[in-house]
Amino acid sequence: MSRLLIKKPIISEKATDISAAGKYVFLVHPKVNKKQVKELIEKIYKVHAIKVNIIRIQSKTQSYKKAIITLKEGETIDIIPR
Repeated sequence: MSRLLIKKPIISEKATDISAAGKYVFLVHPKVNKKQVKELIEKIYKVHAIKVNIIRIQSKTQSYKKAIITLKEGETIDIIPR
């Protein structure tokens, strides 16, 4: 169920730039809320999320939500496994 709510990390130039500040961007299910996103990220990636911001994107062709997760200082998420 958790993988259905957190769809995938967003890898873009802007998302990569803010990851240096401990913030990561994920595409999430349209019905999910901040509390659910925080719990799922902590469970899946075993990190401590301090803050969650959700942005709703609506256009003529599609609508979706992005979640920006701020992690505790010193913690990182390996989005692209090596």
